[in-house]
Amino acid sequence: MTTIRPITPADETAWRRLWKAYLTFYGTELPEQVCRSSFARLTDPHVTDYRGVLALGADGPVGLAHFIFHRHGWRIEDVVYLQDLYVAPQARGTGAGRALIEAVYAAADAAGCPSVYWLTQEFNAEARRLYDRVATLTPFVKYQRTGA
Repeated sequence: MTTIRPITPADETAWRRLWKAYLTFYGTELPEQVCRSSFARLTDPHVTDYRGVLALGADGPVGLAHFIFHRHGWRIEDVVYLQDLYVAPQARGTGAGRALIEAVYAAADAAGCPSVYWLTQEFNAEARRLYDRVATLTPFVKYQRTGA
């Protein structure tokens, strides 16, 4: 059984370990200033639109999820973007990923936000097997401004 709880300031070392592994999985690096800022926002009680949770295994944190509440032009209520989701390799297949997604769903429901969405890389087959069980794949293709 995986326990899910909000990220706290005391979690910075564990969060950084998971965050670095997540970024490595996607082949990216971020400046230290971005990492510091993200963690500060995740643990600031005055920031209510950006939240984070940890999945706890027997030996401590094994996964993380970051999610953002935002307005949407096609809905009256806010929607939730599950921006980051990561489970350490040794904890995959234990239910930690599903528990993290369900925690985001529960936070969205508690806030009256019925829509939760996320993106993943096409090559992320292991995670996509879980996503196919807990959500509906959409046909959207992402475009992004670069260089600005």
